[in-house]
Amino acid sequence: MRPDGPSIASQPPEAALAALRSQATGLAPNEVLRRLQAFGPNRVETLPGEPVWLTLLREFTHFFALVLWLAAGLAFAAEHFEPGQGMAELGIAIIGVIVVNGLFSFWQAYRAEKALEALRLLLPQRVKVRRSGQIDEIDAAGLVPGDIVSLAEGDKVPADCRALESWGVRINLAALTGESLPKARVAEADPAAAGAPLAARNLLLAGALVVAGECSAVVYATGMHTELGRIAHLTQTAGDTESPLQAEIRRVSRLVALLALGLGLVFFAIGQAVGLPFWANFMFAIGIIVANVPEGLLPTVTLALALATQRMARRNALVRHLPAVETLGSATTILTDKTGTLTQNRMSVREIFAGGRHRLAAERWPAGGDFHLRAVARFCHSLKFPAGQPAGDPMEIALWQFAGSIPEPGERHGEIAFDAERRRMSVITRHADGSGQLWCKGAPEAVLPLCVQWMDGDTARPLDDDTRANVNRAHADMADRGLRVLALAWRPLEEDESADEAQLALAGLIGLEDPPRPDVHAAVERCHEAGLRVSMVTGDHPRTAVAVAREVSIVRGPTPLVITGDALRGMAPAALQLALDAPEIVFARVTAEQKMRIVQALQRKGEIVAVTGDGVNDAPALKTADIGIAMGLSGTDVAREAADIVLLDDHFATIVNAIEEGRAVFGNIRKFLTYILTSNIPELVPYLAFVLCRIPLPLTVIQILAVDLGTDMLPALALGAEPPHPDAMRSPPRPRGERLLSWPVIARAYLFLGPLEALGALAAFLFVMQAGGWMHGQMPASDDPLYRQATTACLAAIVLAQMVNLFVCRHPRTPAWRLPLQGNPLLLAGLAAEAGLLLAIVYTGPGNRLFGTAPLPADAWLFALPFALLLGVAEEARKGVLRWAERRSAGGSARN
Repeated sequence: MRPDGPSIASQPPEAALAALRSQATGLAPNEVLRRLQAFGPNRVETLPGEPVWLTLLREFTHFFALVLWLAAGLAFAAEHFEPGQGMAELGIAIIGVIVVNGLFSFWQAYRAEKALEALRLLLPQRVKVRRSGQIDEIDAAGLVPGDIVSLAEGDKVPADCRALESWGVRINLAALTGESLPKARVAEADPAAAGAPLAARNLLLAGALVVAGECSAVVYATGMHTELGRIAHLTQTAGDTESPLQAEIRRVSRLVALLALGLGLVFFAIGQAVGLPFWANFMFAIGIIVANVPEGLLPTVTLALALATQRMARRNALVRHLPAVETLGSATTILTDKTGTLTQNRMSVREIFAGGRHRLAAERWPAGGDFHLRAVARFCHSLKFPAGQPAGDPMEIALWQFAGSIPEPGERHGEIAFDAERRRMSVITRHADGSGQLWCKGAPEAVLPLCVQWMDGDTARPLDDDTRANVNRAHADMADRGLRVLALAWRPLEEDESADEAQLALAGLIGLEDPPRPDVHAAVERCHEAGLRVSMVTGDHPRTAVAVAREVSIVRGPTPLVITGDALRGMAPAALQLALDAPEIVFARVTAEQKMRIVQALQRKGEIVAVTGDGVNDAPALKTADIGIAMGLSGTDVAREAADIVLLDDHFATIVNAIEEGRAVFGNIRKFLTYILTSNIPELVPYLAFVLCRIPLPLTVIQILAVDLGTDMLPALALGAEPPHPDAMRSPPRPRGERLLSWPVIARAYLFLGPLEALGALAAFLFVMQAGGWMHGQMPASDDPLYRQATTACLAAIVLAQMVNLFVCRHPRTPAWRLPLQGNPLLLAGLAAEAGLLLAIVYTGPGNRLFGTAPLPADAWLFALPFALLLGVAEEARKGVLRWAERRSAGGSARN
């Protein structure tokens, strides 16, 4: 059985090779073929997903679509038994609605599972492997357990490997663990590695980057058996989370569809009871259903979300999944990664301790004040300089840049390489006369015991106990503030003197940090102001995590709760949920599964969770969260593909802008929902009047579709493009249980605005009929010119009222005249399109034939116009009463 990482890490190199039944010369070709058949290629495999045809079929068989299919079927049945009534055209129009809705939703919702393909891109295309004593370069997919590979600086590790020989190797595991500091890798056995492959000092994991040194290593896991493959499996099986908006749209669709079917059945029964002919009553029931089903709801919601994504793209947030727009606006908690998200994922020197004093790195001492400290930083490294620029370990690059230009101390003569046991490295330089210097840097606890002097400017002084204690206090102080501390020392070398690391002079301490991104502090403050809870979840050290969290204002109190991965591993689910009640939490040293567990615990508490990240280790949590936000520039392909939103500029501040846009979406959808549902009442009331008052049907079914899918569509979209209100980020997120179709919205649309429109529509119909000499009780034919003109007047009165309704629906409380038109240019465009379409329906031959209309005289328009204005005046009066009541309530509360 193939050994796992921790067990092979605890064995010496020879035993590791033996455990994998390999040898120093590599595997024989026939053994490679056998293992390739046994273990499969070294690639991430995909789980079988839902067939594309089934995904497409679902878009035509959901509940809302089934109601429309039923209406279309009934229309064709009516056409079969009573031809010439326009039912065939109605059926075709409804099917057109179903097809357009289905195809558009499928196009937006369907996405191939690219995360796995992106994971494969993390594996190098070619790798050097030793087989039968020969070095070959092969495709990484051909690696098998037992292969011996050669890795050097700049390579990505092709599979999970165990080092056999190592020369100063350091690897960057940020994409797997979230920790930005490179880790040393050695060949010696690591008995303490049991159960922790990420911490083993001799394991190199697939996807990690070699930033310094060279090594040979034996492959012990490939493909889905690697740590990278395990994370890929988590990403695959995490599943998609239904957004709050999707849940609400599903609820609204079912509610409205059931209402339409229920009313259709009820009024069919009423028609039968009052003695209507069966087919006339049947057509009447279809009209009731069509009048109450807002056919334009789904495409309008989808297009409104698409418009919001365009606005967000202009603010550097790329939305991959449309419902994510509104979900981000309703988020209550943000779990943010540290490395690459809050910080820049590059090391820089923040502070130095030299000459017995702390100083910021940006400050320059008097000439010679810190010369030896800078000299060690400049010359003690293993960097390479292609095209004159440093390449290698980011920490060494930061030290080299900090040191600036310093005269060369001679030629580089040798190096004592860094290793995990010594925790330091040294470089030897010599002059032409044979004298030289030894420059040493490393962990303070590894360098300080070797020092017997310390540099006070250019003067070397004895390192007594008091000075040593002072240095140790400085080390502790810098570490407590989240800095990575290095001790730098040196000593002169005489001609032919052995270059050993002893009798050193301490040049000082250097504190390095991964600096926060610009504007992060202000962005976090805006999140606090908006009622959003922000917590850091990182794979980095707890001290570093707390220090960065405090610097960017995620932590503001004196004692935040710090939960490490080890503590989280032993927590029961109930204990974790109780811990999440703490006002300020920092999670450190957590794994990919633990990040996902934190997200799920918050979701169980009713939170809407947004997760930010850029590494492979963030992908499962990004996919599990209600909203996943990945970094576009520094993020891995895996994180970007698992996320719902990608930040194109990698600025945390862009998240706040995106939240502001998202918050506007819910309000905008509610606005155009009110606008669309308002017209349902004037479409329904004519059918009631037809049955109960024995008058000709004032509005035909095809004319209802002209309103729902024609004149109402573009103005509704204009409402969906309303910009965010200035107070959007000064209020807490909306409650998770708040409904899109709430009782106030229903009452406003169905009991106030709708009846006002219905009054004008019926009045316009009766005005034209009576002006033409119609008498109550007469039932004209469907092609009677007077009847067609009257139904046209009813249609025109509804559209005129909707034009006014467009402006009063812009805000539920703010007066229409206080909302500038230049803030939403689509309003006037939608209004113009609505007017143009109405005129085409009324005054063109094709419009008259398709919709059964006739040209209207001027007096019909003049009669309908005051009813439309009445709607506007009544709605603004209602808003005024609400504002007065709110002011009075606020005044009473203030007095109390």
